[in-house]
Amino acid sequence: MRNPQLNDNGELQHLLTLDGLPRDILVAILDNAAPFTEVAEREVKKLPLLRGKSIFNLFFENSTRTRTTFEIAAKRLSADVVNLNVSTSSTAKGESLLDTVDNLCAMQADMFVVRHAASGAPFLIAQHLHQQGRDDIHVINAGDGRHAHPTQGLLDMYTIRHYKRDFTGLTVAIVGDVLHSRVARSQICALRTLGVPDIRVIAPKTLLPTDIEKLGVRVFYDMHEGLRDVDVVMMLRLQNERMNGALLPTPQEFYKVWGLTAEKLARARPDAIVMHPGPMNRGVEIDSSVADGAQAVILPQVTFGIAVRMAVMSMLAV
Repeated sequence: MRNPQLNDNGELQHLLTLDGLPRDILVAILDNAAPFTEVAEREVKKLPLLRGKSIFNLFFENSTRTRTTFEIAAKRLSADVVNLNVSTSSTAKGESLLDTVDNLCAMQADMFVVRHAASGAPFLIAQHLHQQGRDDIHVINAGDGRHAHPTQGLLDMYTIRHYKRDFTGLTVAIVGDVLHSRVARSQICALRTLGVPDIRVIAPKTLLPTDIEKLGVRVFYDMHEGLRDVDVVMMLRLQNERMNGALLPTPQEFYKVWGLTAEKLARARPDAIVMHPGPMNRGVEIDSSVADGAQAVILPQVTFGIAVRMAVMSMLAV
């Protein structure tokens, strides 16, 4: 069966999900991102790798952080960038979505960066392009529904590797709203592929998917127990906009039980790092003293995110 992310030579054609992505390609992306981190330190922050290419940021959901980092990454590679904020558009059904894609193809698009509320939308676009014989156009999933956010997962892996070097001896805890988090799914897939032996999720039962243990994680409902001796703490944002019904007590009660405080973090290893995909809800998921503390690597995550997205774009555009 054809892998929709790979071309006939086994090279990256699209980046749609980290689930099933070969380990060598995942590692290659991390390796290729390393030199791009140095571009930010240069006086001229431009490389000619994507000169003449047209990249369309096609965002059907609001996201300042992700869209901006994709735009910066593309411009540093000298691409022409077009931002289409269609989050308030009626373009939500499959047919009209593909009509939009066809119109942009007619404008000589080379790459689509797609964020959509519907799980599978980037896959639909990639499949449509293949059927139209347009394998010269690439698709990057910038977040689809509850399904996946592969570049966030990759930048998280890059951050972990930067600070911890090796994945094979780590204990990693993912904390918070796992049920609604596409980031958590991408993180778990990547951590498993990279050989992390102990992946934990810590959350209330109402914010955990059914049978999540099948993903190869250990489930904890208590922060003090779940954080014991972990090397990496990956906090998640509460996805209030995706919740239906009363899945949680008040934010104050959530913070009291599952918010990351200095006292709870003390259960982790002394050199543990704290991560968050942003935007943070201070005083709900994480205490300000932790978010701004010495163990937090939240701002470096953002910086590394630009380099990782540069790496993905450059590999696709070869």
